[in-house]
Amino acid sequence: MKVLLLEDDPALSDILNDYLNHKGYEVTLCTQGEDALENLIESVYDFAILDVNTPSMSGLDVLKHVRDDYKSRTPIIIITAYQDTKHLKTAFELGSDDYIKKPFDLEELEQRINRLCRYFSLGTKDEIKIDNSISFIPHECIVLLDEKKVHIAQKERDILKYFVNHSNRVISSEELLQNIWQYDEQPTDATIRVYIKNLREILGKEKIETIRGIGYKFEQK
Repeated sequence: MKVLLLEDDPALSDILNDYLNHKGYEVTLCTQGEDALENLIESVYDFAILDVNTPSMSGLDVLKHVRDDYKSRTPIIIITAYQDTKHLKTAFELGSDDYIKKPFDLEELEQRINRLCRYFSLGTKDEIKIDNSISFIPHECIVLLDEKKVHIAQKERDILKYFVNHSNRVISSEELLQNIWQYDEQPTDATIRVYIKNLREILGKEKIETIRGIGYKFEQK
């Protein structure tokens, strides 16, 4: 898998670069925020690790540009020496997928990367068969309809992935909220209904049944 690492501290960047290479990742090491942003725009990475305090352009600035200006869904872990919750909150608001405070053990980083890989189905190109004519590729946020690619939003991907993993049982909006959204995100029921509506338009209305007053049931054959 391809990884972009933004870290300007020479000692830490060497440690992280060696560790990631040892684990088999193809690493692009950047020490400047502008270089990291350029690489994330021009190339495809499985995930990125961005330090907050980097010269000229911070890791948070890179994160903001990647998410807001270029609509990239690349999973991103933020690392920082800040111990306050303000920077943590800002990172998640800008679209970070995880956050690590320095100093940290490499074992902790490994566990967070493993969690990211599981959540985003990284390292696998397997398609999830929904039925004979519909497949789902979570990492690429793609639904295949008779081989035709339909791109879906990240939260739609997350909801569909949760439905697939818990098919043929009733799932409440509260369960979706607790398992998909970060603690500082509070979408309304109306927002969830919009995502469900969009998925129904792609998959077919019969795939997601509304159980009035309880939640939703995803049918998978």
